[in-house]
Amino acid sequence: MSDQPAPNPALPLDIPSPDPAVRVSLRFEDWLTVLSLATLACITLANVIVRYLTDQSFAWTEEISIFLLVVLTMSAGSSAFVRRLHIRIELIAAGGTTRRQRRLALLSDGICLLFFAVLTVLLGRMALDELNWGDTSPAIGVPTWWYSIWLPVLAGIITLRLAGMLLRTWRLPR
Repeated sequence: MSDQPAPNPALPLDIPSPDPAVRVSLRFEDWLTVLSLATLACITLANVIVRYLTDQSFAWTEEISIFLLVVLTMSAGSSAFVRRLHIRIELIAAGGTTRRQRRLALLSDGICLLFFAVLTVLLGRMALDELNWGDTSPAIGVPTWWYSIWLPVLAGIITLRLAGMLLRTWRLPR
């Protein structure tokens, strides 16, 4: 007798659906996610090995790791939005009539679009301020705008993806 519960045939299997039809492939975000995660894992592993063998660590790994985590989050978030795998309450989002589902999708996409459009502008201003003030990172001493310039770019990509989602949802039959 197994400790695992018997599968319930009434529950649907969690089979991933194919990617939605988009003009620009999601491969960019997928590869950026994979490369960020792989680089982050290699840097962390190298730091652990060096720390174990020498009782010291690389000072630069923390700054690079934070940057890579932000890139990873934004690139994975972009593809999750398009694939509709972001956090939402399925009982509300998938319940009711098709008309209600469409309206809720429009509302959700519109609010997310507004948020990321504002975030893109604010992150752009932050990067510009860091460029103007000449801030440098504490561990490596490089200009901080080298890190922050990518944030409005990634937020802008998410904004464009959300605009495409909103347009596709708007064109759905009512």
